[in-house]
Amino acid sequence: MSKTRVIIAGAGIAGPVLAVFLKAKGYEPIIYERTNQPTIHGLSLALQTNGLRVLSLVPGLVDKIVGGHIQQIVQYSALPEDPGELTHSDAPGRLAAEGRLGMLGVRRTAFHRTLLEHAEASGIPIFFGHQLVSFVETIDSVVVSFANGKTDSASFLVGCDGLHSNTRECLFGKQEPAFTGLVQTGGLSETPDELKTIPTAINLYGNGAHMIAYPVNDHQTSWAVTTQEPEAKETWRAMEGEAQEDFKRGPFSKWPFGGGKLVAVGTNIVKYGLYDRPELQSWHKGRVVLLGDAAHPTSPHLGQGANQAFEDIYHLVRLLGKYNPDASAPPTELLSKVFGEYESLRIERTSALVKRARKQGEVRVVNGIEESKKRNDVLRAETGQRDAFSGPAYDEIAKFPFEIGHGEVILSSQL
Repeated sequence: MSKTRVIIAGAGIAGPVLAVFLKAKGYEPIIYERTNQPTIHGLSLALQTNGLRVLSLVPGLVDKIVGGHIQQIVQYSALPEDPGELTHSDAPGRLAAEGRLGMLGVRRTAFHRTLLEHAEASGIPIFFGHQLVSFVETIDSVVVSFANGKTDSASFLVGCDGLHSNTRECLFGKQEPAFTGLVQTGGLSETPDELKTIPTAINLYGNGAHMIAYPVNDHQTSWAVTTQEPEAKETWRAMEGEAQEDFKRGPFSKWPFGGGKLVAVGTNIVKYGLYDRPELQSWHKGRVVLLGDAAHPTSPHLGQGANQAFEDIYHLVRLLGKYNPDASAPPTELLSKVFGEYESLRIERTSALVKRARKQGEVRVVNGIEESKKRNDVLRAETGQRDAFSGPAYDEIAKFPFEIGHGEVILSSQL
């Protein structure tokens, strides 16, 4: 008996992970990606305890990931009129020591390559240069058409094709991403001495700017400076050489607590706008469902973009196992039950986090000395309520998507 085919649109971060889960559960996933090859662009991301918890369900995967094991998060004021430490949290290191994983900073390109290699080693075909342009449902399948003229069919389709999702557009019509009013300029640097002793994620707050930095391996740190500027398109291509040098010599190179040193020696510096999208009331129609940034793209201020995609994967696969345990070809009514319960679990949580991330950006980047001092005072006094990475807030994130030892998805090795 042939296995149930599933088409996954998008070979970014979420697509390969979903494919590995589905393969282990008896499905036959196939991934189609719009770009012609794996991207060489992008900076980094922080795998937080909720995301790592999902990845840890895949035998051997977490051990392959190269990253910086973050032990603490420290927030500083870089404001000359009000300098110094604002908050200090040891939550990532404490959770890791308790066996609840922690936080791992990774270079996006290296992490992405690891996911692709693991998926391919698991026997999952990945086809690049296939941009989804339309699909048509039949009584028991969905037929997908690509820009290169090719077609394929499967029992159902999962759109993991990111912020500019063609799957989402085909389902619900064209809707432009919403620019948040904030722009980031970021790069990769050798880790300065003051950040080497204890692997630390730092947040620096200035007048009209915020900087985040964290280790992505044993000798490099990724960083990004957020400012209020006119919209900058998300191309992820490095700035021109002269523009890079101007930024490296600019005012941020003078920031204290290691931030300035990172900027001054930065490489592959990129500049990009920050976007999200309005909340969808549903993530599916018929045999097609959205996942990750295709469903709930977010600005990066909570560090939850990829981690929420992994939570999506956990619940979607859990519900498929619950209602279709033999991985047989499901009727549309069964898929509607699975997809409906999946989105009922996820829409409220992800929508709240998208709004919270946008608010976090607004709190971080304020203009004027007095307003910046007020922001600093709020951070000092109300860390648990305002700061996504405080002990209480981080512990709240650590509860999802399941408590350690109580997961409902068990995977066997496909290697």
